[in-house]
Amino acid sequence: MKVAEFAERCGGVWNGSEDAEITGFATDSREVKPGFLFIAIKGDRVDGHDFVRDVMKVGAVGALVTRPITEPHVLVESIEDALAMFGRSVRAEFSGPVVGITGSNGKTTTKEFAAAALSPLGKVLKSEGNKNTQYTSPLSWFRLTDEHKSVIVEMGMRGLGQIAHLAEIAQPTIGVITVVGTAHIEKVGTREGILEAKTELFASLPHDGTAIIWREDDFYDELKQRAPCPTLSFGTSEDADCRVIGYRSLEWGKCTVRFAYKGEEAEVNLPTFGRHQALNAAAAVLVAVSAGVKFSEAVEALAEADLPAMRLEILDRGGVTVLMDTYNASPDSTVAALEALAQGPAQARRIAILGEMKELGNYTEAGHRAVGLALAAANIDLALLTGGPTRFIYDEARQAGMNEDRLVSVSDLSLSVVRAFLNGARSGDTVLIKGSRALGLEKALEGWRA
Repeated sequence: MKVAEFAERCGGVWNGSEDAEITGFATDSREVKPGFLFIAIKGDRVDGHDFVRDVMKVGAVGALVTRPITEPHVLVESIEDALAMFGRSVRAEFSGPVVGITGSNGKTTTKEFAAAALSPLGKVLKSEGNKNTQYTSPLSWFRLTDEHKSVIVEMGMRGLGQIAHLAEIAQPTIGVITVVGTAHIEKVGTREGILEAKTELFASLPHDGTAIIWREDDFYDELKQRAPCPTLSFGTSEDADCRVIGYRSLEWGKCTVRFAYKGEEAEVNLPTFGRHQALNAAAAVLVAVSAGVKFSEAVEALAEADLPAMRLEILDRGGVTVLMDTYNASPDSTVAALEALAQGPAQARRIAILGEMKELGNYTEAGHRAVGLALAAANIDLALLTGGPTRFIYDEARQAGMNEDRLVSVSDLSLSVVRAFLNGARSGDTVLIKGSRALGLEKALEGWRA
């Protein structure tokens, strides 16, 4: 796409070469490549306008800006509004199914499963990585071609109104809420606040659309009532439309799941493990059948899902199996990771390294205590708890009967302490590393038994 066309679509004015062509976008100056248009966002601490000269040196065609500069640029009043206008202009030209996915946990994994399940229809356009914000999500439409038969848009929540904004751009015909949990609860205060934020997706659906809900969600009834269209549910209960009726761990990173839907059954080997992943896959099956894919074909296609890194990623380090799950952490996802560690085929000890969970606000103590209960129930052989609020994990695990000699608790995060703890792992052990993204716990693995 020429920059002049982009400028027209986003309501801006292009000041530069008429034949300049965009090959991609970046909101971080360090990620700019030749042919990219740099999105110069002005944040609380950093102003992207200050880096335009630098990105031009590495081959950028220009920048999207809100004030005139000397370098080639598209001038707009609001970058957020301009990107929304661009996304809507491209979306208006697409007539196939558009899937919006949100939820406190499992968004990206469900997106990847859904992309695989939809593949029998043809090429699928999906949000890249975790690009699910008001700045990155609209730019997914830049990659739309005539070959794409369906589109999947992941929608993140950083407060009330954000999902509504993203849904206004994408205009989804199918909406998925994976779970109303506790991730980012600090932004809205309560789980009821998260319910309000997540159901902004359902409010955007057309009357002939489909809303997909986890049948065992605490807020299932409220979710169903807020959908303006027919609903489908996934889960393990008999009331679920797509049921997980069988689960078996084959090895770390691989499991067999059996689904039932409208009297049919189908089984598939998934390139991941954990019962929570089976639920994500069930949601994806409902996305596909809602879009016209046969149930059996949707299930079979799940085997080809391209799942994201750092979400129960399996690493072999000198005979020690490491389950890397450091993309982010909430009480729900940490409990699920502990359950997966307990269910998997460990040869020797099961060990957990748990960092604190951030952005929980008033739910900080209760959320960490919920993890403490799960830690004790998982019968883990040894656990390192690092970071202030993890003291609540320790207290709750002890009260639930976990022996003190199986718990190591440190008040402050230190990668050297984590590395020293890792050095105690032996061949055959399985180690789960789980913590919020900001902690960077994966850095403790750099060079370790590589």
